[in-house]
Formats: sequence, structure tokens, C-alpha cells
Amino acid sequence: MGNSKNFRQQIRAFILGLLLSLPSLQAAAQADAQFTQYWAIPTYYNPAAVGSSDFVRIRGGFKMQWVGISNAPRTFLGAVDMPVKLGKKHRLGVGVLFNQESIGLFNNIGVNAQVCYKFNFLKGSFSVGLQPGFYNSKFKGSDVYIPEGDDYHQPDDPDLPRNDVSGNAFDLSAGVRYAHKYFSVGISMLHILEPELIMDSEGGSDHETVEYSAVLPRQAYFTADGNIPLKNTLFSLQPSMLIRTDFINFSAEVTMRATYNRFISFGLGYRYKEAISAMVAAEFKNFFLGYAYDYPLSAINKASSGSHEIVAGYMIKLNYGDKNKNKQRSIRIM
Repeated sequence: MGNSKNFRQQIRAFILGLLLSLPSLQAAAQADAQFTQYWAIPTYYNPAAVGSSDFVRIRGGFKMQWVGISNAPRTFLGAVDMPVKLGKKHRLGVGVLFNQESIGLFNNIGVNAQVCYKFNFLKGSFSVGLQPGFYNSKFKGSDVYIPEGDDYHQPDDPDLPRNDVSGNAFDLSAGVRYAHKYFSVGISMLHILEPELIMDSEGGSDHETVEYSAVLPRQAYFTADGNIPLKNTLFSLQPSMLIRTDFINFSAEVTMRATYNRFISFGLGYRYKEAISAMVAAEFKNFFLGYAYDYPLSAINKASSGSHEIVAGYMIKLNYGDKNKNKQRSIRIM
């Protein structure tokens, strides 16, 4: 029991050490959450995915990462997107995206507008998307605690805020995507400008202004998914993958899901050297609900029981014609 408790303390001190790395020489800020059900919230990773169906698509997601570890990431996501008719052959896609994440003493918020232009290409649809946005990061310096024996920080470290600090920045992302009846692929670049957040704090007895800075790191993503109907059955298979990199670190995950009667699906996933996952999802009358569980493969599994994630949503059918006005039909979620 003593060894287990000591390991937990080490893990927490390690994570705290990472989160307190906010020096004045431009630390890298926490950027994007890693959702296991990335296939259910494609607009979070690529603005070119907005308006990819004939529905107003509403999605919400919540992830509790590394349950059992203090100050572990907690992420909330809200997204709405829809197509907009432009002429007879081309359409625009528009959307809004909100995400909030607490990780250690950080609280980050992103608010984004999304637009994409789509056109027919090789029996499918090609889209180019743009995402301007606003990013805010807060650091609760008043809650900084330096554990005894910490080799990374000292109580009088001038690079650690001792008051609450916050900063804002303009953010810009873009992506491209090709969608076919049986598959889709996309490439996106989030935080293209690598915006710098200048975080202000009022410190000292003379109330001098102390500035800290953090950089929102550029992230590149590649996503792909497919739909494979199984002949003479009510089943279909949906393989998918997501690859991400900040050009220093690399992460990749693959998922295989099986859907029965366009209603309920089960799946397994693997994130390279990080986690294995299991998931279940259902769609009924335009409602969607999905749950995923991650089990960590690294040593962190000695301190955490894993991660839990829920994605829920609703779709509203759009009708651009005069016939069947207001009629709604459910489609399978890719």
C-alpha cells in the first residue's frame, strides 16, 4: 500500500510539474483535447467537415481523463453545423464550435466560427474549410503548491505566477476534406499562427505588472473513415483513424466499429502506446448517444482507473425543396 501511495504522489507531482511549466520564455499551452469518439465530432478536428450532411447537426461531448488523478483534464465540447445552399451544385457549410478544458491549474476556452466551400469531385464531394476563433487561457496561480522535494520548481521561482493570470489570442485553423459514399479523408491544420497568449498578473508590493506568455502550438491532423456494408446482413463496418502531430510529438489511433440495423454500434480502439478503448453508440429518431472508455497502457494505469467519455447530439432535417416540407428522416452516423 505504501508503494502504491508513493507512486500516486509521484504521478501527481509529475503532472503538476508539467502544468506549472509556464515560464516567461513562451511555454506551450495545452491545445486540443483527445476524444476517443473523434468520428462522432469531425468538425472539432477539421472545419472542412461542417455541413457534411443535409441536417442541422448538434453535438455535445464531455471527457473525464485519467480518473483518480487530481487535476486531470476535464473537457467539454459543443458544436453546431449545417449546410447552406448556394446555387444548384455547390453548397456552403457553416458552424460554430465551443470547447472548454480544465487541466491542472489551467482553464482554457475556445470559441470558433466555421465555414467551408464544397464542390463535386470524382463522384464525391471536396470541401475547403476555414475556422477563425478566440482563445482564452487562465492560470490559477493563487493555488500553486510546490511539493516538498520538487526538483523542478522552487517556492520563490519568478517564472511561476503566484496570482491568477489570464490571456487572450486570435486563433485560425483550416482544413480540406474529400467525402465519398463509402469513405472520407481529411487533412487539417489547427492554430496555424501559433498565437502567443500574454498573461498578465499584478504582483509585488509596488503593484508592478508581471507578464507571462504561452504559445498555442500548431497541430496537424489526418483523419479517415469508411463504411463497409456486409452483404445479406443488417451489419456494416466503420473503420476510422486519426493521426495528429505538432511536428515534435506524434499520436495515432485506429478504431473499428460494427453497426447493426443503423441503430446500435460497438467498437474497439487503440491509441499508439497510450490506451485501448471500448465504445458503444446508438441512434434513434435523429438522437445520438455514445459512450467510450479508455484504459491507459502506460504506467499511469497504476494511479488511474481510466478515462470516460460521452458524446450526445440531435439532428434536424433540412429541406430545400417544396415537396415533403418539414419532413424529417434519420440517417446513420458515420
